[in-house]
Amino acid sequence: MIETDHPHISIARQCDLLGLPRSSYYYMSEGETAENLHLMRLLDEQYTRTPFYGVRRMTVWLRQQGYPVNPKRVARLLHTMGLETIYPKPRLSQPHPEHRVYPYLLRGVPITRVNQVWSTDITYIRLHAGFVYLVAVMDWFSRYVLSWAVSITMDVGFCLEALEQALGMATPDIFNSDQGSQFTSTDFTGRLETAGIKISMDGRGRALDNVFVERLWRTVKYEEVYLKDYGTPREAIQGLERFFQVYNGQRPHQALGYQTPATVYFGSYL
Repeated sequence: MIETDHPHISIARQCDLLGLPRSSYYYMSEGETAENLHLMRLLDEQYTRTPFYGVRRMTVWLRQQGYPVNPKRVARLLHTMGLETIYPKPRLSQPHPEHRVYPYLLRGVPITRVNQVWSTDITYIRLHAGFVYLVAVMDWFSRYVLSWAVSITMDVGFCLEALEQALGMATPDIFNSDQGSQFTSTDFTGRLETAGIKISMDGRGRALDNVFVERLWRTVKYEEVYLKDYGTPREAIQGLERFFQVYNGQRPHQALGYQTPATVYFGSYL
């Protein structure tokens, strides 16, 4: 793995030698106090349990736990984490004003085969003294996670990395996302349009439009992140690598007739 204090090889060169893009090197996020990082851990866990809690409810909940926070602070931390409540509310993040927002195409549409619909989303992954962001691309029919990437920022770069990885396997008819600036950017939508993929975006404040990825995040948090409690970005990357291998290839899903996502996804090609 990458060594920050290597005497001869730069971080960029180490990334090249490992076959990783430069943005695949991560470090613990600076700029948040230990208290704020602790509050973010609590907010992340509570959001996973109650994704319908808005800023006010989260503020009340933290106060009940003994933390005298105000709504402005809670809103900022939720915004930093990229967390938004499911039901309509004041938006904590907006699409870029110059980016096009596409309509939601999947309401009432039966999902009957692999590569009919893919979707993506970003979630917050906590560390002992910082955090990273995780993006994944999933096939709706099989629940197979086609690709994933992590980053220290929510810039579009790591989302494009995950998209390119997934497109290296197949091409979907429809690609669904939320209205975040990463997915409404011309770089991201342009890549989809170039591949001839129809673009669908969730309604504002409607995370349930992307329900399969929302369920994936709960599984990631409860079955991996909260149990392992990563100390470093390296531990997070290694832990997530193992998790997605098990999730795709070994973990049976009730909705798939207790088959694994890999069995359903790749079995469709037989």
